Amino acid sequence: GHPEIFPLLLTAKTQEIFNCRADEDVTEENYFKCIKKEDIIQDLKTRAKSSDFHPFKKVILEYPGEELLVVFDPSFQYGENFYIVASEEAKENFLKSLAAAEEREETEEENIEETVEVHKPWVSLGSEKEVEEESVKERDTKIKYKISRVRRKFGAPITFTDKNAADEKESYAECTAYEDDTFSIKMLERDVGVQMVPKVRETSTQTKWTYPKNASTQYYPRQLSNEAKAEILSSETLKNFLTAVHLRVEIALQQNEIMNVFFDDWKALAKDQEEGKPDVYLKEYQSFTDVQYLKNRTISCVRWHPTIYGIIALSAREQPLDEEQVNLSNKSLLHESVILLWSLFDPLCLQLVLKAPEDICCFQFSPSDPNIIAGGCVDGQVVLWDISKHEEKLESTKPVADEIIDSSEAFNMVNVSVLSILQCICMSGKTEPPLVRHCAASSTPYCHTKPATDVQWLPCDFEENQKGGTSENKDEKKLQLVTCSPDCSVLFWDIPSIERREQFLSEKIKQERRSQMPPGDPDTDEDLDLSWKPLIKINLRERDNNTEYGPTRISLRKMQYRYKPPGRAKSWSALRAPIKESPYTEMSASSSKNLQLLENISTEFFVGNEDGEVVYSEWKKKIDTHTAKPVSQKHSQKYSLHTETINTLQKSPFFKDVFLSVGGQKFAIWKEGVTNGPILHSSCSAGRYTAGQWSLTRPGVFFIGRDNGNIDIWDLLKKTHEPSHLQNISKSVITFISPSSASAEQHFLAVSDNLGVLHILEICQTLCHPSSNEHAKVLDYFEREVKYLK
Repeated sequence: GHPEIFPLLLTAKTQEIFNCRADEDVTEENYFKCIKKEDIIQDLKTRAKSSDFHPFKKVILEYPGEELLVVFDPSFQYGENFYIVASEEAKENFLKSLAAAEEREETEEENIEETVEVHKPWVSLGSEKEVEEESVKERDTKIKYKISRVRRKFGAPITFTDKNAADEKESYAECTAYEDDTFSIKMLERDVGVQMVPKVRETSTQTKWTYPKNASTQYYPRQLSNEAKAEILSSETLKNFLTAVHLRVEIALQQNEIMNVFFDDWKALAKDQEEGKPDVYLKEYQSFTDVQYLKNRTISCVRWHPTIYGIIALSAREQPLDEEQVNLSNKSLLHESVILLWSLFDPLCLQLVLKAPEDICCFQFSPSDPNIIAGGCVDGQVVLWDISKHEEKLESTKPVADEIIDSSEAFNMVNVSVLSILQCICMSGKTEPPLVRHCAASSTPYCHTKPATDVQWLPCDFEENQKGGTSENKDEKKLQLVTCSPDCSVLFWDIPSIERREQFLSEKIKQERRSQMPPGDPDTDEDLDLSWKPLIKINLRERDNNTEYGPTRISLRKMQYRYKPPGRAKSWSALRAPIKESPYTEMSASSSKNLQLLENISTEFFVGNEDGEVVYSEWKKKIDTHTAKPVSQKHSQKYSLHTETINTLQKSPFFKDVFLSVGGQKFAIWKEGVTNGPILHSSCSAGRYTAGQWSLTRPGVFFIGRDNGNIDIWDLLKKTHEPSHLQNISKSVITFISPSSASAEQHFLAVSDNLGVLHILEICQTLCHPSSNEHAKVLDYFEREVKYLK
C-alpha cells in the first residue's frame, strides 16, 4: 500500500559511514535522517555490490530530490531496521506530519491546565492497509480425507506381504524434488559455522606368524682330561680332517690379512660426493668379560697401560642391590676383589690379576713408573701394587701383524699352523694368570672413612747435582699421590720405598702362614710397624656454617713440590715404636703448628661432591698477622648445577684451565678464573649422564655415557646444542669411558657397562684427526663464551 517506502538493511559499517548509528545518532524519539543523494551515489561507486544501497540503485538514481529521507525502524514495522522514502511528496507529508505532531504536543503542553480534554485527531498514514495485509485469511480450500473400514474387519489379524508398487496403478505416487521460485529469498547477511574434522580411515595389517622353536646355548666349555686331549690330538680322524681343510683355512686366513672383509665398497665409491659429510662411528673391536671375576658385578674403573700398547686394566665392584637382588647378596661375598689386566692381542686369557683387600672404586698407573699402580677401596683404604716382575710378560703379548714371516716359511708352516691353533685353544683353560698381591696398604685408623672415589698422581721431584745428573732428594718426602672421599677429606701420600714394600709383602705372607698354623704354636716373628700413613689431610668443611663438601672427584693443576716435615727423618727403630699422635696435620684444624708452609706452588683445586656441586678451593694457608698462626682459607667459589653426584671431573688435555664435569642429568665445561658459571652446559636430559671423557687427539670432541647404554659424541665445531652423533653400545648403564691413542694408526675407546662387560671400540678417522686450526677455533669459541658470560 506504500510503493514509495522501501525497507532497507543498514549494517554497522554503513551506519558509521553516514552517521546514522542506531540508538546513538538515531533513536526512537529522533528516528529519521536526511542523507545527500551524492553521498549515496559515491558509496555505490566505492563499494559497488557490497554497498547496502545497491539493491535500490535504480530508485536512488531516479530520485528527483537532493536528499533522501532515511527512517529508523526499531520495531521492524517494514521488515528491516531502516526504510527510505523514495518520493518527494511522501517525504513532505512525513515531515509535515512530524511538524504537526510537534505543534500538537506543544499545544497539549500549553493546554494541560485546561479541564476540557482535547482529543487528538487521527490521521491515516496507510497503517490500516498494513494491518489488513498482515491479517491471516484462509484463501485455499482445505482438503478433507476420510478413512473408513468395515466393522467386521476390526481386530482381524494383519499379514504383510512384499509387492511391487509399480505393478498397480494409483498405488505409487512419485514426488520428485524441484526448485520453487516462490521460496528463493536473497540473503544479504548470514552467519555460517564450519567444523573441520580429520578424515578417518580404517586399515588392517596381516602380520607374519612365527612358531616357537627350542634353542640352547653352551655356556660352560667342555672340560677334557689330559688323556682324552692326547688321544684326540693323535687320532687319525683329526689328522685326516686337518689334511682335508687346512688349504682352505690357510687361504681364508691369507685373504683376511690381505684385505679388510668389513670394508664398505659402496661408501668408498660415494666418498668423493660426500666429502662434506664425513662418516662418524665407533666400531666394535673387542669385548672382554670373565665368568669368575665379573659375573653379577659392575666395572668401576678402566685404565690403559701408559707405555705397553694393547694392555688394559679394569676393576670391578659389587652392583648396587635392588629389592629383587637382596636374596642374591650372599653370593657376592664369594667374589674376589681384584684388578684384571687384559691384552688386545690375547683376549681369551687374562694377563695379570691384582689381588685387593676390598673392592676397588678407582685406580691409576703411575706416570713416572707405570709398574706402580695405586687404587682406592670401598672401605677407604689406599693400596699399591708393583708389577715390575711381570713387565716382560706384558710386553711379550704383541700383535700378529708385527711378526714378519718370510713367504717361503709361511707355506712350510701350513701343515702345522692349524694344529697349533687348536692346541692353544685346548690348553688355554689349563693356564692360570699370575696373581699379584698388593705391596702397600694404608693404615685403617688414618685412611678415609668412606670409599676412596678418586686417585690422582702428582709428578716426582728431583734435584740436579753439580755433575749434570739427577739424584733423588732423600731428605724430603715426595708428595706423589692425592686421594679424595665423600668423608670431606683430601689426603696427600708419599710412596713407600722398595725396601719397605718388600717388607710389607713378606709380612703379608707371614700373616697368611700364621692363619694356617695351629693356634698353640708359638710365633717368634717380630712385629713391624709397616703402616702407610698420609702426610697432609685437607678437611673440606666450612667452620662458620658447618657446611660439608663430600668430594667424589678432584682435579689439581700440574705442579711440582716437596713436603719437608719439621726435624730430621726418623730411623727404622723409631718407626717400629707405636705412634700415638696423628701422623698428618689437618689443614682445617687448629693443630697445624708442625706444618711447614709451601712456597711458590699452585694450591688451587676443583672438587665435585655428592650433591652435584663444583667447588673451587685452595689448600694453602695464610699466616695471621696478629697471632702468627696459620689460618685456613674459606672455599672461594661453589657452583650448584648438577642434580646428582658428580661422576666425572676431568681437565682438557689441550687447555690447562678448561675441564669437564658430568653428573645427574647435565654436563658442563668450566674455565678457571671465570666466576659467572660454566662456559657451556647441556640442557636437562631425560636420562642420566653416567660417564664422560675428553678426546686425546681433538680439542673440541668429548664423549658422554648415558644410563640407557648410549654414547653421545659431541663435536663443538659442528654443534653446541646437541651431540653430533649418537650410538648404542650396551643395553645397560655405561659406567666408565677411557680413550687410548698409543698407536698413530688405531685409536681405541674403552667403554664399560653395569653388566661386567668391557667394550673396546675403534674410533673412526674423522674423530681421530683434528681439522685445520681446530685448536685455535675451539679456543676462540671458549673466549667468546667467556665474554658472553661477562
